[in-house]
Amino acid sequence: MFHVGDIVARLSHREDIFFHIEQITVNVDGERSAILKGLNFRLLADAPVSDLIVKRPIEVAGYEREDNKMIYQKLHKLTRQRKVGQDDQKDSFEIPGRVLQLDGDQDYLNQCIKTYRQMGIEAKGICKSEMEQPKVIRKILQENPADILVLTGHDGFISGKKDFHSNDSYRSSRYFVESVSEARRFQHNLDALVIFAGACQSNYEAILSAGANFASSPKRMLIHAFDPVFIVERIAFTPTDQIVSVKDILTHTITGTDGVGGVETRGQLRRGYPRSPY
Repeated sequence: MFHVGDIVARLSHREDIFFHIEQITVNVDGERSAILKGLNFRLLADAPVSDLIVKRPIEVAGYEREDNKMIYQKLHKLTRQRKVGQDDQKDSFEIPGRVLQLDGDQDYLNQCIKTYRQMGIEAKGICKSEMEQPKVIRKILQENPADILVLTGHDGFISGKKDFHSNDSYRSSRYFVESVSEARRFQHNLDALVIFAGACQSNYEAILSAGANFASSPKRMLIHAFDPVFIVERIAFTPTDQIVSVKDILTHTITGTDGVGGVETRGQLRRGYPRSPY
């Protein structure tokens, strides 16, 4: 028997990704299916329960341990690089870009906001479903001034669809496109408000066309929950007089150029002088 909240993997995908069961449905023929949410990838999927296997606690612990190790290595590398730059600016102070993140997943949002703050980035997180985001984004931006906006949650290319350019082929891409469009009506300048939008397998071209600086997913791949965080860190700590190297910023993500991409963007770090002794 399967239950909501169980951690499972799909046999047909060689148990490559672990999921939470979000919902179990039964069709008119009595066949049971499950709506699945990725444990560390921003993916929504469905699968017949016959394709699922429950993962034991020891397997889940090992899976999360490997994921945490990968995240730590990325964060450690970014922090080390930033410290080298700060050593040359001992008499000055830094104000990194402020972040506003709307996320359809409260668990992922909490993890991201915690990590931003650990890195010294001022961040505000608001949990709104992908469907709600276009309706509230302008009001939220008015009430929460930010330099960097992250719009994410869960997405996925719908099984059986063939048109990669149609938003109807995706679970949430149309909402990310609409949200970016609304945000650009509020602030059209790509350097005054830097936007990352999308989730797993999202309609990359449509999101960029709507006005995002960075988006997922060029090759309709899965993206890690922390991919937006690594992109934001580079933007927030790149000085305003410098253009962020797109190729460089993508090397710091987990899924790389298959999962995320973007356009040249000005950094959001402001340096001040002198540093106060207090």
